[in-house]
Amino acid sequence: MSSHGFQFRSDADRDAERGRLERIGRVSVLAALPLMGILVVAGSVAARLLFPHLGSLAHDFAAGGIAVAGSAPFAVLIYRISLQQNLKISEAGADHEREMAKQARRRDFETRLANALEMADGEPEVLDAIARALGNTLPEAPAEMLLADNSHAHLSRMVVASPTGEPPGCDVDSPARCPAARRAQVQRFGDSDDLDACPKLRGRQQGRCSAVCVPVSIMGRTVGVIHATGAAGHPVDETRVQDLQTLASLAGNRIGMIRIMAETQLQASTDGLTGLVNRRTFENRTATLRNDGNEFALVMVDLDHFKDLNDTFGHETGDRALRLFAETLRRSVRRDDLACRYGGEEFAIVLPHATVTDAIDVLERVRVGVRSAISAGNAPTFTASFGIALSSSYADLDEVVARADQALFDAKDAGRDCLWVDGETAAVPAPLCPPTLVATAITDATG
Repeated sequence: MSSHGFQFRSDADRDAERGRLERIGRVSVLAALPLMGILVVAGSVAARLLFPHLGSLAHDFAAGGIAVAGSAPFAVLIYRISLQQNLKISEAGADHEREMAKQARRRDFETRLANALEMADGEPEVLDAIARALGNTLPEAPAEMLLADNSHAHLSRMVVASPTGEPPGCDVDSPARCPAARRAQVQRFGDSDDLDACPKLRGRQQGRCSAVCVPVSIMGRTVGVIHATGAAGHPVDETRVQDLQTLASLAGNRIGMIRIMAETQLQASTDGLTGLVNRRTFENRTATLRNDGNEFALVMVDLDHFKDLNDTFGHETGDRALRLFAETLRRSVRRDDLACRYGGEEFAIVLPHATVTDAIDVLERVRVGVRSAISAGNAPTFTASFGIALSSSYADLDEVVARADQALFDAKDAGRDCLWVDGETAAVPAPLCPPTLVATAITDATG
């Protein structure tokens, strides 16, 4: 709304208002014609009464003069009204042009930001784009984005954009404790000392401040907030608040989409019961490892007498045993190792750049971990058998898997609860049961 009472939402509105005023002007002129006639007649009568001694021509001039003098105030009034209305239209038009320019700038900002977020590959690149957008929107003010983790219970500072490098310093630790997130509304605070200011603005090292907090939502659920501060009594202007709202909306949508995609990919690549990678993912990653020229030890694992465990204690107990073994694998393998549920009660492990001794060390940790978990009463007693093959001995990946699988069958035939090293990949006696004897056997064999 302009200060002159006109509000133009579009060029059509402005043209319509201009046409209305032009019609008023034409009506005013037409209304003035009868008035002029009346004034002329009245002037003629007045001239004859006031100046009876004048001739006919003089009476006409006198009548005309009286008519002009009488109509002058009306003419001036109409002129001033027309001038004022045109001035108001011009000024309102200028306001409209400025508003249109703001909207064009806002659309440009939204388009550029949407492009930047869409091009970002993964959440780290999205956060980098958000940081740059915050810096462009509030170049002179410290700003930050806090986002919740997957539990939606804890907020973490994910983005900081500040001329000093220091964040605004909001210490809110969960969405439920943030007024903006809890209300799902933009919160503006002119002075941290105001009665209705957010309590978390008080007591900061920089002293009194103004602030704006814009909630960030993912699929309708508020999971974070954009927080910026400024000098006390000088809150962020409305234009920049609108930009922050645009940023919060687009950022929330993009982060939500990336997280959904990541969760979908995780579900597609992992085993639902154990949380380990599934067989397809395992085979793809192992093939990539081999194609990149990396050598590795491949271990095939099978839980002993698992059918009997299921028949005796039930499938729920069998599932618990599988989850226990998978969790033990996760804790026992090295950072770059890959553990997989290969199918049923069978597991597979790839140990990059591992020797037979390295593999035995890992598997011994697995056995110790399983015994410890069973002794804690987490599952009935069970054991596992292991077969090891080294990729360096075979040109074909399928052959490496087949040799490890054969070593596993040999361990089963040897009495289970055993570790068998593929005879073509290690100069050590096999079978070696129980696995705790393997390390000693290798030491003895290698001198």
